[in-house]
Amino acid sequence: MRASTGRTTLAGLLLALSTAVSAAADPLVHTFSIVARDPATGEMGVAVQSHWFSVGSVVTWAEAGVGAIATQSFIDPSYGLRGLELMRKGVAAPAALEQLVKADAQHDGRQIAMIDAQGRVSAYTGKMAIAAAGHQIGREFSVQANLMANDRVWPAMAAAFEKATGDLADRLLAALEAGQAAGGDIRGRQSAAIIIVKAKSSGRPWVGADRVFDLRIDDHPEPIVELKRLIRLQRAYAFANRGDELMTEKKVSEALTAYEAASRLAPEIVELPFWHAVTLASIGREQDAAPIFKAVFAKEPIWRDLLPRLPAAGLFPDDPALIERIRQLK
Repeated sequence: MRASTGRTTLAGLLLALSTAVSAAADPLVHTFSIVARDPATGEMGVAVQSHWFSVGSVVTWAEAGVGAIATQSFIDPSYGLRGLELMRKGVAAPAALEQLVKADAQHDGRQIAMIDAQGRVSAYTGKMAIAAAGHQIGREFSVQANLMANDRVWPAMAAAFEKATGDLADRLLAALEAGQAAGGDIRGRQSAAIIIVKAKSSGRPWVGADRVFDLRIDDHPEPIVELKRLIRLQRAYAFANRGDELMTEKKVSEALTAYEAASRLAPEIVELPFWHAVTLASIGREQDAAPIFKAVFAKEPIWRDLLPRLPAAGLFPDDPALIERIRQLK
């Protein structure tokens, strides 16, 4: 009996050692995040900040029409891949998460949250997640955090998300800002990320049509501030792209409105008003385009030299006199 007990104890020690080594080999991404679905649009998203390089490359997972996942702490990225696969097959997020945690020998070190396209949400915080650690589930969202300065971080995130207005990106950012204001990661801050996908898949995910936002701040002293800046820029470029689409549909008035919105959102990006002016001049509104061209050339003269190259690409009238008049604007 003594020999048998010794072998059992040794086997147990070896198993514990193996488990510890395996867990230690996993990426240590301690962080705070939110997964959520917008009931009005069906969009789903994940937002995260951490004192770890490139947090968005491993924590955030989302697929249009399927769901969104945050996997963190002693992370296993397969939770993202396999979680989306299960939800794609129709498994509800809570059942998918339960299945994955049950099959994971190192689940005590994990922290995961999942939400599916129907708004069903679940989260798990293992007992080995470094304190302060915990999660809170609300209506179609979950906030989760580990290695925080205090245990007020994730409740503050939940409260901010519930009170915030605007679209899903605005509300996810509000949650991150609240988490940071409550203390955030005890180590500080380094990276952040956001992914938002559409309610339904376009069937062409390779062209980016399914993602409303997909932004990462891999290393920055103020990652949430920088993330907000990039979200603003992406909104601006979305208006510019929409303007291009409307022009191809011969909806000139709507296109010009979209171009103007792009310029207002990102006045520091000189290229946006340049293409607005190009469009105006191309449809015979040279007088309206002139002050915009003047402002662009004053900031960045290089755009003056680009104009003559556009006719060959079909992007501007092949009218040398018009081109020269515009290039002489000062």
